[in-house]
Amino acid sequence: MKFGLMSANLMANVEGVAAGELARAAEEVGFHSIWAVEHSVVPVEYTSTYPYDEGGRLFKGASQLDHSDPLIWLAFAAAVTTKIRLATGILILPQRNPLIAAKEIASLDRLSNGRLDLGIGVGWLREEFEALGVPFEARGARTDEYLRALRVLWSETEAEYHGDFVDFAPVYCQPKPTQSSIPILVGGHSDRAARRAGELGDVFFPAERPVETLASLHSAAKRYAEDAGRDPSTIELWTSSTGDREHLEQLIEVGVTQVMVPARPPERLEDRYAQLIVDYDSEASL
Repeated sequence: MKFGLMSANLMANVEGVAAGELARAAEEVGFHSIWAVEHSVVPVEYTSTYPYDEGGRLFKGASQLDHSDPLIWLAFAAAVTTKIRLATGILILPQRNPLIAAKEIASLDRLSNGRLDLGIGVGWLREEFEALGVPFEARGARTDEYLRALRVLWSETEAEYHGDFVDFAPVYCQPKPTQSSIPILVGGHSDRAARRAGELGDVFFPAERPVETLASLHSAAKRYAEDAGRDPSTIELWTSSTGDREHLEQLIEVGVTQVMVPARPPERLEDRYAQLIVDYDSEASL
């Protein structure tokens, strides 16, 4: 089992020195990946339900945290590290212009020598979409089409796409990613998200769900992959964990191959996670 350090761009704030120290410390401790979250803006007042809290609200103070842009933050992390994977967890894809996103994402993959894992999701905060002038409705269908358009832009020299939400004549979109196929990590915990992961993704990432629910969602994603003519065994299952050993054992039993654990200040990473990584990640010391 591999370990990722979650929400790193919130812990390290926007200061370059702090961000660099955290990224380097995570790599030295043995983390497989470091994760940056996204909210372009957080409305002062909102009625949307946050899906990862029983009260349906972001935790107190979260709205005013420094949500550094994940791609820019990870580019800085890439500059001070050499091997740790760089993951968005998650990028709210339907809020971004897909052609601009294609260039930004490919640029980060090139600059990091192919270390990007692209975590995407459809978003949950209607008021954020409204502030950005992006329709909240049909965001799932928009996301699926954006993913298809990104694949075309990254793979074809003269890229062309014609759909309901994306429509462009042949264009050159450079640079191309270093990776032949940037891994797509699909966030979410619904059957629709499982379908997206099976049809278009490489990893299904339902965060903070009961173990039984994770197993059921993963099975659904693999069924959708098979229905789409893809190899279901290639769809990995990742999730979040506090790092509790009993929980980790349960996650291993249902096929989880990477867990994201909460970020800590650089000076506390080794004490909190080093032995855990040694015990559970056989590749960390290679």
